[in-house]
Amino acid sequence: MAASGKLSTWRLPPLPTIREIIKLLRLQAAKQLSQNFLLDLRLTDKIVRKAGNLTNAYVYEVGPGPGGITRSILNADVAELLVVEKDTRFIPGLQMLSDAAPGKLRIVHGDVLTFKVEKAFSESLKRPWEDDPPDVHIIGNLPFSVSTPLIIKWLENISCRDGPFVYGRTQMTLTFQKEVAERLAANTGSKQRSRLSVMAQYLCNVRHIFTIPGRAFVPKPEVDVGVVHFTPLIQPKIEQPFKLVEKVVQNVFQFRRKYCHRGLRMLFPEAQRLESTGRLLELADIDPTLRPCQLSISHFKSLCDVYRKMCDEDPQLFAYNFREELKQRKSKNEEKEEDDAEN
Repeated sequence: MAASGKLSTWRLPPLPTIREIIKLLRLQAAKQLSQNFLLDLRLTDKIVRKAGNLTNAYVYEVGPGPGGITRSILNADVAELLVVEKDTRFIPGLQMLSDAAPGKLRIVHGDVLTFKVEKAFSESLKRPWEDDPPDVHIIGNLPFSVSTPLIIKWLENISCRDGPFVYGRTQMTLTFQKEVAERLAANTGSKQRSRLSVMAQYLCNVRHIFTIPGRAFVPKPEVDVGVVHFTPLIQPKIEQPFKLVEKVVQNVFQFRRKYCHRGLRMLFPEAQRLESTGRLLELADIDPTLRPCQLSISHFKSLCDVYRKMCDEDPQLFAYNFREELKQRKSKNEEKEEDDAEN
Protein backbone atom coordinates (compact mmCIF):
# COMPACT_ATOMS: atom_id res chain seq x y z
CA MET A 1 0.00 0.00 0.00
CA ALA A 2 1.47 3.37 -0.97
CA ALA A 3 2.01 6.04 1.62
CA SER A 4 -0.69 8.68 1.82
CA GLY A 5 0.23 12.08 0.38
CA LYS A 6 -1.65 14.08 3.01
CA LEU A 7 0.09 15.50 6.04
CA SER A 8 -0.34 13.74 9.35
CA THR A 9 -2.95 15.31 11.63
CA TRP A 10 -0.95 14.52 14.78
CA ARG A 11 2.67 15.34 15.61
CA LEU A 12 4.87 14.91 18.66
CA PRO A 13 5.49 18.10 20.66
CA PRO A 14 9.04 19.55 20.66
CA LEU A 15 11.42 17.11 22.37
CA PRO A 16 15.17 16.77 22.93
CA THR A 17 16.87 15.29 19.85
CA ILE A 18 17.88 11.62 19.85
CA ARG A 19 21.50 12.74 20.10
CA GLU A 20 20.63 14.84 23.16
CA ILE A 21 18.76 11.92 24.78
CA ILE A 22 21.76 9.64 24.19
CA LYS A 23 23.98 12.24 25.88
CA LEU A 24 21.48 12.95 28.69
CA LEU A 25 21.02 9.25 29.56
CA ARG A 26 24.69 8.44 28.86
CA LEU A 27 23.73 5.73 26.40
CA GLN A 28 26.34 3.81 24.48
CA ALA A 29 25.72 1.17 21.84
CA ALA A 30 26.58 -2.27 23.22
CA LYS A 31 28.98 -3.94 20.81
CA GLN A 32 28.08 -7.43 22.09
CA LEU A 33 24.43 -6.73 21.16
CA SER A 34 25.46 -5.37 17.72
CA GLN A 35 23.61 -2.10 18.42
CA ASN A 36 23.82 0.84 16.02
CA PHE A 37 21.73 3.98 16.50
CA LEU A 38 20.10 5.74 13.55
CA LEU A 39 19.97 9.44 14.48
CA ASP A 40 18.94 11.10 11.18
CA LEU A 41 15.18 11.64 11.40
CA ARG A 42 14.98 12.14 7.63
CA LEU A 43 16.10 8.53 7.24
CA THR A 44 13.82 7.20 9.98
CA ASP A 45 10.92 9.10 8.34
CA LYS A 46 11.83 7.47 5.01
CA ILE A 47 11.81 3.97 6.54
CA VAL A 48 8.35 4.64 7.98
CA ARG A 49 7.02 6.08 4.68
CA LYS A 50 8.17 2.93 2.87
CA ALA A 51 6.10 0.85 5.32
CA GLY A 52 2.95 2.34 3.75
CA ASN A 53 0.12 4.50 5.03
CA LEU A 54 0.20 4.07 8.82
CA THR A 55 -2.64 6.47 9.66
CA ASN A 56 -4.69 4.78 12.39
CA ALA A 57 -2.59 1.60 12.03
CA TYR A 58 -1.27 -0.59 14.84
CA VAL A 59 2.50 -0.95 14.73
CA TYR A 60 4.86 -3.36 16.47
CA GLU A 61 8.39 -1.93 16.56
CA VAL A 62 11.23 -4.28 17.39
CA GLY A 63 14.44 -2.98 18.97
CA PRO A 64 13.51 0.72 19.27
CA GLY A 65 16.72 1.64 21.12
CA PRO A 66 16.83 5.37 21.82
CA GLY A 67 13.65 5.91 19.80
CA GLY A 68 14.57 7.38 16.39
CA ILE A 69 12.21 5.24 14.31
CA THR A 70 9.75 5.34 17.21
CA ARG A 71 9.34 9.11 16.75
CA SER A 72 8.80 8.76 13.03
CA ILE A 73 6.15 6.07 13.56
CA LEU A 74 4.31 8.21 16.12
CA ASN A 75 4.42 11.17 13.72
CA ALA A 76 2.74 8.98 11.08
CA ASP A 77 -0.48 9.29 13.15
CA VAL A 78 -0.75 5.64 14.17
CA ALA A 79 -3.56 4.41 16.41
CA GLU A 80 -1.10 2.58 18.67
CA LEU A 81 2.60 1.76 18.72
CA LEU A 82 3.89 -1.20 20.71
CA VAL A 83 7.65 -1.28 21.28
CA VAL A 84 9.57 -4.25 22.68
CA GLU A 85 13.02 -3.43 24.03
CA LYS A 86 15.37 -5.86 25.74
CA ASP A 87 17.90 -3.27 26.97
CA THR A 88 16.63 -1.50 30.12
CA ARG A 89 18.91 1.50 29.47
CA PHE A 90 16.55 2.67 26.71
CA ILE A 91 13.32 2.50 28.72
CA PRO A 92 13.57 6.04 30.28
CA GLY A 93 14.02 7.64 26.84
CA LEU A 94 11.08 5.67 25.44
CA GLN A 95 9.01 6.63 28.49
CA MET A 96 9.69 10.28 27.61
CA LEU A 97 8.13 9.62 24.20
CA SER A 98 5.20 7.83 25.82
CA ASP A 99 4.54 10.84 28.05
CA ALA A 100 4.59 13.07 24.96
CA ALA A 101 2.12 10.82 23.11
CA PRO A 102 -0.54 9.89 25.70
CA GLY A 103 -2.31 6.63 24.89
CA LYS A 104 -0.32 6.00 21.71
CA LEU A 105 2.89 4.31 22.86
CA ARG A 106 3.00 1.05 24.81
CA ILE A 107 6.42 -0.07 26.10
CA VAL A 108 7.31 -3.68 26.87
CA HIS A 109 10.63 -4.69 28.39
CA GLY A 110 11.21 -8.03 26.69
CA ASP A 111 12.95 -10.09 24.02
CA VAL A 112 11.58 -9.95 20.45
CA LEU A 113 12.62 -13.58 19.93
CA THR A 114 10.16 -14.76 22.60
CA PHE A 115 7.54 -11.98 22.82
CA LYS A 116 4.00 -13.18 22.00
CA VAL A 117 2.80 -10.45 19.63
CA GLU A 118 -0.24 -12.55 18.67
CA LYS A 119 -1.78 -11.51 21.99
CA ALA A 120 -0.72 -7.87 21.80
CA PHE A 121 -3.49 -6.32 19.70
CA SER A 122 -7.28 -6.54 19.54
CA GLU A 123 -8.97 -9.56 17.95
CA SER A 124 -11.01 -7.08 15.91
CA LEU A 125 -7.91 -6.31 13.79
CA LYS A 126 -7.80 -9.83 12.35
CA ARG A 127 -8.52 -10.23 8.64
CA PRO A 128 -8.95 -13.37 6.51
CA TRP A 129 -5.66 -14.39 4.88
CA GLU A 130 -7.13 -13.87 1.40
CA ASP A 131 -8.06 -10.23 2.17
CA ASP A 132 -5.82 -7.16 1.98
CA PRO A 133 -3.14 -7.00 4.71
CA PRO A 134 -4.46 -5.94 8.13
CA ASP A 135 -3.83 -2.56 9.78
CA VAL A 136 -0.95 -4.17 11.69
CA HIS A 137 2.68 -3.54 10.73
CA ILE A 138 6.08 -4.67 11.98
CA ILE A 139 8.90 -2.13 11.70
CA GLY A 140 12.39 -2.33 13.13
CA ASN A 141 16.06 -1.44 12.97
CA LEU A 142 17.21 -4.90 13.98
CA PRO A 143 20.50 -5.60 15.77
CA PHE A 144 22.58 -7.61 13.29
CA SER A 145 22.96 -10.46 15.81
CA VAL A 146 19.23 -11.28 15.80
CA SER A 147 18.13 -10.24 12.30
CA THR A 148 18.59 -13.59 10.53
CA PRO A 149 17.18 -15.89 13.27
CA LEU A 150 14.27 -13.47 13.72
CA ILE A 151 13.30 -13.34 10.04
CA ILE A 152 13.52 -17.15 9.81
CA LYS A 153 11.25 -17.38 12.88
CA TRP A 154 8.76 -14.96 11.31
CA LEU A 155 8.85 -16.78 7.97
CA GLU A 156 7.89 -19.96 9.80
CA ASN A 157 5.10 -17.98 11.50
CA ILE A 158 3.88 -16.90 8.03
CA SER A 159 3.89 -20.53 6.89
CA CYS A 160 1.79 -21.51 9.93
CA ARG A 161 -0.21 -18.25 9.97
CA ASP A 162 0.54 -17.77 13.64
CA GLY A 163 2.60 -15.32 15.74
CA PRO A 164 2.34 -11.81 14.22
CA PHE A 165 0.38 -13.29 11.32
CA VAL A 166 -2.71 -14.34 13.27
CA TYR A 167 -4.00 -10.89 12.22
CA GLY A 168 -3.60 -11.76 8.53
CA ARG A 169 -0.83 -10.94 6.06
CA THR A 170 0.98 -8.50 8.37
CA GLN A 171 3.56 -6.43 6.46
CA MET A 172 7.13 -6.02 7.71
CA THR A 173 9.67 -3.26 7.06
CA LEU A 174 13.03 -4.20 8.56
CA THR A 175 16.73 -3.34 8.40
CA PHE A 176 19.51 -5.86 7.75
CA GLN A 177 23.18 -5.77 6.88
CA LYS A 178 23.25 -4.79 3.21
CA GLU A 179 24.56 -8.22 2.19
CA VAL A 180 21.70 -9.96 4.01
CA ALA A 181 19.17 -7.56 2.45
CA GLU A 182 20.56 -8.36 -0.99
CA ARG A 183 20.34 -12.09 -0.31
CA LEU A 184 16.72 -11.81 0.80
CA ALA A 185 15.74 -10.12 -2.47
CA ALA A 186 18.19 -11.90 -4.85
CA ASN A 187 16.80 -13.26 -8.11
CA THR A 188 17.52 -16.69 -9.59
CA GLY A 189 21.03 -16.74 -11.04
CA SER A 190 22.31 -13.90 -8.87
CA LYS A 191 25.58 -14.38 -6.99
CA GLN A 192 23.69 -13.33 -3.84
CA ARG A 193 21.08 -16.06 -4.28
CA SER A 194 21.00 -18.08 -1.06
CA ARG A 195 18.94 -20.09 1.38
CA LEU A 196 17.42 -16.82 2.65
CA SER A 197 16.34 -15.82 -0.88
CA VAL A 198 14.31 -18.99 -1.35
CA MET A 199 12.88 -19.18 2.17
CA ALA A 200 11.69 -15.55 2.02
CA GLN A 201 10.46 -15.51 -1.58
CA TYR A 202 8.39 -18.67 -1.51
CA LEU A 203 6.29 -17.07 1.24
CA CYS A 204 6.51 -13.30 0.59
CA ASN A 205 6.80 -10.54 -1.93
CA VAL A 206 10.26 -9.25 -0.92
CA ARG A 207 11.62 -5.83 -1.89
CA HIS A 208 15.00 -4.35 -0.99
CA ILE A 209 13.71 -0.79 -1.04
CA PHE A 210 16.78 1.30 -0.24
CA THR A 211 20.22 1.26 1.34
CA ILE A 212 21.39 3.41 4.26
CA PRO A 213 25.13 4.20 4.34
CA GLY A 214 26.88 2.95 7.45
CA ARG A 215 28.03 6.49 8.28
CA ALA A 216 24.40 7.39 9.14
CA PHE A 217 24.62 5.17 12.24
CA VAL A 218 26.32 5.70 15.59
CA PRO A 219 28.63 3.91 16.06
CA LYS A 220 29.31 3.46 12.35
CA PRO A 221 29.04 -0.24 11.43
CA GLU A 222 31.56 -1.79 9.07
CA VAL A 223 28.79 -2.37 6.50
CA ASP A 224 25.93 -0.44 4.94
CA VAL A 225 22.36 -1.29 5.91
CA GLY A 226 19.50 -2.41 3.65
CA VAL A 227 15.81 -1.75 4.30
CA VAL A 228 13.60 -4.64 3.19
CA HIS A 229 9.80 -4.77 2.88
CA PHE A 230 7.91 -8.07 3.13
CA THR A 231 4.28 -8.73 2.20
CA PRO A 232 3.16 -12.35 2.82
CA LEU A 233 1.69 -14.03 -0.26
CA ILE A 234 -1.91 -15.22 -0.26
CA GLN A 235 -0.73 -18.55 -1.68
CA PRO A 236 2.80 -19.77 -0.84
CA LYS A 237 4.79 -20.81 -3.90
CA ILE A 238 5.70 -24.11 -2.19
CA GLU A 239 2.88 -25.82 -0.34
CA GLN A 240 4.82 -28.08 1.98
CA PRO A 241 5.62 -27.82 5.72
CA PHE A 242 8.17 -25.10 6.51
CA LYS A 243 10.66 -27.52 8.11
CA LEU A 244 10.62 -29.74 5.03
CA VAL A 245 11.25 -26.80 2.68
CA GLU A 246 13.97 -25.52 5.01
CA LYS A 247 15.71 -28.91 5.05
CA VAL A 248 15.76 -29.22 1.25
CA VAL A 249 16.92 -25.63 0.74
CA GLN A 250 19.62 -25.84 3.44
CA ASN A 251 21.03 -29.02 1.95
CA VAL A 252 21.16 -27.59 -1.56
CA PHE A 253 22.97 -24.40 -0.48
CA GLN A 254 25.49 -26.01 1.86
CA PHE A 255 27.57 -26.71 -1.27
CA ARG A 256 26.67 -23.50 -3.08
CA ARG A 257 29.62 -23.66 -5.52
CA LYS A 258 29.01 -27.31 -6.44
CA TYR A 259 26.34 -28.79 -8.70
CA CYS A 260 22.98 -29.02 -6.94
CA HIS A 261 23.05 -32.83 -6.81
CA ARG A 262 25.96 -32.61 -4.35
CA GLY A 263 23.84 -31.03 -1.60
CA LEU A 264 20.73 -33.04 -2.44
CA ARG A 265 22.66 -36.26 -1.84
CA MET A 266 22.92 -35.31 1.83
CA LEU A 267 19.14 -35.75 2.20
CA PHE A 268 19.62 -39.52 2.06
CA PRO A 269 21.46 -42.18 4.10
CA GLU A 270 24.73 -43.26 2.54
CA ALA A 271 23.49 -46.75 1.66
CA GLN A 272 20.79 -45.38 -0.66
CA ARG A 273 22.33 -42.01 -1.48
CA LEU A 274 23.12 -42.32 -5.19
CA GLU A 275 19.95 -44.19 -6.10
CA SER A 276 17.64 -41.90 -4.11
CA THR A 277 19.28 -38.69 -5.33
CA GLY A 278 18.96 -39.86 -8.91
CA ARG A 279 15.29 -40.69 -8.36
CA LEU A 280 14.62 -37.31 -6.71
CA LEU A 281 16.21 -35.37 -9.58
CA GLU A 282 14.48 -37.46 -12.25
CA LEU A 283 11.00 -37.18 -10.73
CA ALA A 284 11.47 -33.45 -10.04
CA ASP A 285 12.80 -32.98 -13.61
CA ILE A 286 15.89 -31.09 -12.41
CA ASP A 287 19.19 -30.89 -14.30
CA PRO A 288 21.73 -32.25 -11.74
CA THR A 289 24.43 -29.92 -13.11
CA LEU A 290 22.58 -26.71 -12.19
CA ARG A 291 24.28 -24.70 -9.45
CA PRO A 292 22.22 -23.89 -6.32
CA CYS A 293 21.91 -20.21 -7.31
CA GLN A 294 20.42 -21.28 -10.68
CA LEU A 295 17.48 -23.10 -9.09
CA SER A 296 14.22 -21.14 -9.26
CA ILE A 297 11.39 -21.28 -6.74
CA SER A 298 9.54 -23.63 -9.14
CA HIS A 299 12.60 -25.94 -9.14
CA PHE A 300 12.51 -25.98 -5.32
CA LYS A 301 8.75 -26.61 -5.40
CA SER A 302 9.32 -29.73 -7.54
CA LEU A 303 12.14 -30.93 -5.28
CA CYS A 304 10.09 -30.40 -2.11
CA ASP A 305 7.00 -32.10 -3.57
CA VAL A 306 8.98 -35.17 -4.64
CA TYR A 307 10.98 -35.30 -1.38
CA ARG A 308 7.67 -35.16 0.54
CA LYS A 309 6.42 -38.22 -1.38
CA MET A 310 9.67 -40.05 -0.65
CA CYS A 311 9.29 -39.20 3.06
CA ASP A 312 5.71 -40.48 3.00
CA GLU A 313 7.01 -43.76 1.55
CA ASP A 314 9.79 -43.98 4.15
CA PRO A 315 8.63 -42.32 7.43
CA GLN A 316 12.20 -42.39 8.85
CA LEU A 317 13.65 -40.39 5.96
CA PHE A 318 12.69 -36.90 7.11
CA ALA A 319 14.39 -37.43 10.48
CA TYR A 320 17.64 -38.46 8.75
CA ASN A 321 20.56 -36.09 9.37
CA PHE A 322 23.79 -36.80 7.50
CA ARG A 323 25.85 -35.10 10.23
CA GLU A 324 24.52 -37.59 12.77
CA GLU A 325 25.50 -40.45 10.45
CA LEU A 326 29.00 -39.00 10.11
CA LYS A 327 29.25 -38.66 13.89
CA GLN A 328 28.14 -42.27 14.45
CA ARG A 329 30.59 -43.55 11.82
CA LYS A 330 33.43 -41.58 13.41
CA SER A 331 32.51 -42.97 16.83
CA LYS A 332 32.48 -46.56 15.47
CA ASN A 333 35.86 -46.05 13.81
CA GLU A 334 37.33 -44.76 17.07
CA GLU A 335 35.92 -47.78 18.94
CA LYS A 336 37.36 -50.11 16.32
CA GLU A 337 40.78 -48.45 16.59
CA GLU A 338 40.67 -48.88 20.39
CA ASP A 339 39.72 -52.56 20.02
CA ASP A 340 42.53 -53.14 17.49
CA ALA A 341 45.01 -51.45 19.84
CA GLU A 342 43.94 -53.67 22.75
CA ASN A 343 44.28 -56.80 20.63
